[in-house]
Amino acid sequence: MQTESKSAHGVSPARTGKEQELRALMRSFGSVLVAYSGGVDSSYLAWVAKDELGDAAEAVTGLSPSVSGHQRQQAESFARRYSLKWRMVETREIESEKYRANAGDRCFFCKDELYGVLAEIAGDAKAVVLDGTNADDLGDHRPGRRAAELKNVRSPLAELGFSKAEIREFSRQHGLETAELPASPCLASRIAPGTPVSIGRLTAVEKGEEIIRRHGFREFRLRVHGDLARIEVAKGEFERLLVPAVIEQLAGEMKPLGFKFVTLDLEGFRSGSMNPAKG
Repeated sequence: MQTESKSAHGVSPARTGKEQELRALMRSFGSVLVAYSGGVDSSYLAWVAKDELGDAAEAVTGLSPSVSGHQRQQAESFARRYSLKWRMVETREIESEKYRANAGDRCFFCKDELYGVLAEIAGDAKAVVLDGTNADDLGDHRPGRRAAELKNVRSPLAELGFSKAEIREFSRQHGLETAELPASPCLASRIAPGTPVSIGRLTAVEKGEEIIRRHGFREFRLRVHGDLARIEVAKGEFERLLVPAVIEQLAGEMKPLGFKFVTLDLEGFRSGSMNPAKG
């Protein structure tokens, strides 16, 4: 267990206020199943659940072609480091024609599949299914929220008003390395609505993002619009990006993945940049 930082009064800030409410809620559930991706939110939720409930808290990672090897490794590393009761389960959303169509509600069909699998496991364990949705997510375009409601999935972080910044801060207080992780949604989220999701495109995105990562970039996305690849990199990393040799290397390494055009987005990385515009 990591040593917690203390206030001037010797009490960890994370042990007061919202986290205390979260811990009390966990105890009221008794047994939980956490939809765990290895990202900032679900890692913190799974860690608190384990800390309060021990083996009555299980973290479950859904595996499909839309989950990158990098993300799987992150999830496994955290689970093993903190001795989470953890398993991986296969999900088959790629077999759904409506999911592959990517018509703007793709996330619903993905989460509906995942939560359906988790509900079966939870039924056997008489556990409450939880996800890592936070309060900031509620104002975004999230079709998966409807699937959560239909499957009676609880979102404790959102229910108690945890913002992303607060989750990162609580994670820091506990020494969780996930506190500084960039957000990393599934590979399918990189494919523009209207461009069908396929194994080939998901593989191209995964390989393309590995290329960008190998060039030393930390916060980025590879967005796919048909045969065009659009690279978003955080503005703080533009100095490294806008070097002719780097641009030439990126284009040369991306095109063999099946992209006819490779472009740089001059607005930089924006989470959810392909979500529908809010009117």
